[in-house]
Amino acid sequence: MGEHLLGEIDAGHMCQLACAFGGGVGLSRQEMCGALSGGVLLIGLLYGRTRSGQDDRFCQQLAAQYRENFLRELSATRCADLKALGYGSQGQWPCSVLVERAVHIFLRTLQEGGSSRSESA
Repeated sequence: MGEHLLGEIDAGHMCQLACAFGGGVGLSRQEMCGALSGGVLLIGLLYGRTRSGQDDRFCQQLAAQYRENFLRELSATRCADLKALGYGSQGQWPCSVLVERAVHIFLRTLQEGGSSRSESA
């Protein structure tokens, strides 16, 4: 659907695409952390199907693994719960610290997932 509406998507548009996920979707704090959402979007961009009917199991498995790793290391996936743990502008650590940790988790997940993908190929 996005391709029909937007055509080719460049880096600037990717940033715009992810923007509304920040703060647990529209700053509601009630949904998935924007850093986790951003990683899931990137996994889809890197490994997602490009048309209906293609096998997307690897993409889904990698996204699930990223979520599990995020939860294990940060103790929550929902923005409000992460704020209660001390993240955010009023917390012990700003969101930028959480984003940095999420990026490390993301990169490690890709590295682990990429090696398991090449082993199964």
